[in-house]
Amino acid sequence: MSPDLYWSLSPGVLIGAALVTGAYVRRWWRVRRSGSPRAASDAPVWRLACFIGAVLATLLALVSPLDALADQLFFTHMIQHILLLDVAPILAILGFTRVILRPLTRAVSALERRAGPLAHPAVAVFLYVSVIWAWHIPAAYDLAVRHQGIHVVEHLSFLAVGFLYWWHLLSPIRARMRLDGMGPVVYMATTKLFVGALGMGIAFAPTALYPYYADHARVWGISAISDQGIAGLTMALEQSVIMGIALAALFIRALGESERAEQRRERFELPAA
Repeated sequence: MSPDLYWSLSPGVLIGAALVTGAYVRRWWRVRRSGSPRAASDAPVWRLACFIGAVLATLLALVSPLDALADQLFFTHMIQHILLLDVAPILAILGFTRVILRPLTRAVSALERRAGPLAHPAVAVFLYVSVIWAWHIPAAYDLAVRHQGIHVVEHLSFLAVGFLYWWHLLSPIRARMRLDGMGPVVYMATTKLFVGALGMGIAFAPTALYPYYADHARVWGISAISDQGIAGLTMALEQSVIMGIALAALFIRALGESERAEQRRERFELPAA
């Protein structure tokens, strides 16, 4: 059968997206027009594009026909989750610089201090992995797709843990518990181990694990077990691809920071007598 596609134009999602976008654009424009000699680097256009991309990724996941298709095919539901867990949070955080974020810097730092051990990156890994595993328990998954309110909670939890997880890697603010050296590699490899294992387990399960999709009318002639296999492989592959891209970007950023630190050292170093 052909899929039933439509735009699910949720007022709450659209209003929230408009408010967040308006607040960001206003702040970006203020920094951009501040008259500072560093204004262009404090608020570059590519940062604006990243944040707008985050909003569009969220809208794609929640109000586009992808949302309708996610109710009919498991693997498209997995793509929806990837957009909320990784793509939207990554792009949103890349949209910030220290200057753009400056009105909230003290609040974020204070929150981190009050959180104490809970601000440790290991907690973010635990929450990220636990939330993904918990929502993919068949009973929890079926409950979410059958009840709209629980589905909203699921999506909000994905956005929250995704933002927290990527914040430790991409935040423009120097955190008290910063990932240095091999920290980012261990951080992401640990996550991939557990989330990738879940994806492979779903992909190669001998039977359909989720009654909702097993009982659903088949779209495009894709069987429930094939649909489940594609979904699991999508999860496992996405973890590898995102980790590779993130590690390459972090390596390039570390080289840039090292070069800038060396330039500052040479600039302020006293000339030899």
